[in-house]
Amino acid sequence: MSPPYPKTGRNDPCPCGSGKKYKQCCLKVASASDDSPWRQQRDASGRLAQEMLNFARQKFANDLDAAWLDFNQEDSPLPLEEDEAEGQIFLPYFLFDWDPEPRPRRRPPAPGLIARSYLLKTGSRLPELERLILEQAITQPLSFYEVVRCNPGEGMVLRDVLIGGEVEVIERTASRMLQPGDLGYGQICGLPEVTTLGRLAPLCIPPSNKAAIVGLRRKLQKKVAKQNRELTVADLIRYREEIRTTYLDVRDAIRTPPRLTNTDGDPLVLHTLTFRVGSAHAAFEALAPLARGISKQELLKFAKLDGDGTLLSVDLPWQKKGNRIHKDWENTLLGHLTISGRSLVVDVNSEKRAAKIRQEIERRLGILVTHQRTVTQRPEATLKPEKRQTANRSQPKSERPAADPAFTEEMQAEIQRQVENWIFQKVPALGGRTPMEAIGDPDGKEIVESLLLGWERQNETITDPRVFRPDINAIRRLLQLTPSPR
Repeated sequence: MSPPYPKTGRNDPCPCGSGKKYKQCCLKVASASDDSPWRQQRDASGRLAQEMLNFARQKFANDLDAAWLDFNQEDSPLPLEEDEAEGQIFLPYFLFDWDPEPRPRRRPPAPGLIARSYLLKTGSRLPELERLILEQAITQPLSFYEVVRCNPGEGMVLRDVLIGGEVEVIERTASRMLQPGDLGYGQICGLPEVTTLGRLAPLCIPPSNKAAIVGLRRKLQKKVAKQNRELTVADLIRYREEIRTTYLDVRDAIRTPPRLTNTDGDPLVLHTLTFRVGSAHAAFEALAPLARGISKQELLKFAKLDGDGTLLSVDLPWQKKGNRIHKDWENTLLGHLTISGRSLVVDVNSEKRAAKIRQEIERRLGILVTHQRTVTQRPEATLKPEKRQTANRSQPKSERPAADPAFTEEMQAEIQRQVENWIFQKVPALGGRTPMEAIGDPDGKEIVESLLLGWERQNETITDPRVFRPDINAIRRLLQLTPSPR
């Protein structure tokens, strides 16, 4: 229901974001289907939105700020002019829903203040198609829809997460940007010959945030449980404020940068400590006990030796017994040590661990070790590719020897074991239950599958072949869930 876009020239970039020229992309579709129900609905929707916007500017311009506060359900939201993208979902609310004196919850849906006034002005002069679109905008509920299937540039099959049921919609732009498993907060516009999205929030909700929506569904189901029935469209209209509250909570949670922590709960800050040691052999003998549970003989299997058996380089995992947060962990991997000649490089992921490992190294090696430098970096700090390459070239090769393939394989196997151990850990999104416990009920199983899908999405963003990507389907097999084709 946004106002029409400025006219796009034939040789301009296509507004759908495909990267092609307009004449080679959506203009072909538009030209081939100028009389299609979708094109008629789109044009009528644009005309209606523009006319109502003009009417609202004349009569209700002073009410915009009050409506923005009501939409956000708080007294001091981010100003509308600083949150322009959110206008995509706020504008229809302002035109069709907003009312400074809302009707009682049990009353049937009615036009908002602007829509009521607009109808009084236009009366029976409103064209039939615009009248149908306006009726849909007023009477149809907003809900959370999950993408089931997607045909980019054409449409999608959506499932209503709150009341169930699937619907196929024609949607040219969003279908290029969304993928199965994504969720959106919006409204369906069903006309006799075409079904589209009447409105859709600009925020793409990733699968990992589905737990909040399932929690809302459980809450609404409890409200109607006494009547021994399922949720209906009428319930979504009745509880529209609660539904929007969940959207706002999810929106704000996604916008708020996460607090990254390591497995001990400490703030995540990457530290690389570099030391000068007396010899590789002396450093290994003193520091090998830090690799708890791994014998010296096992560590040396992956070491590099010269012809007479002198130690040249070796990798050590720094491990401790158990974990104070994850009580069922046998060991916790705290960091990684690389000894090469007279160089010792240590990688850890928190300030606390950096201080502790430096203390341990200096205590164990005494005068045989000298701390040279410590480099820190927060995970959100990213380098441009050329800077990252320069940084790698500037570091002496002796300080960053290539990890032994066998050692790398063993470390990856250990990480995979810790990842699979997730099924026995208590997860906040599951209400403090473990995934193994949660899959026993439909809601818990749905949340577990959404979390695993989100994990797979994270895997897909890893482009560095040196970074290990856990096998998420292994977790699915342990939970007896259907493997993902991804």
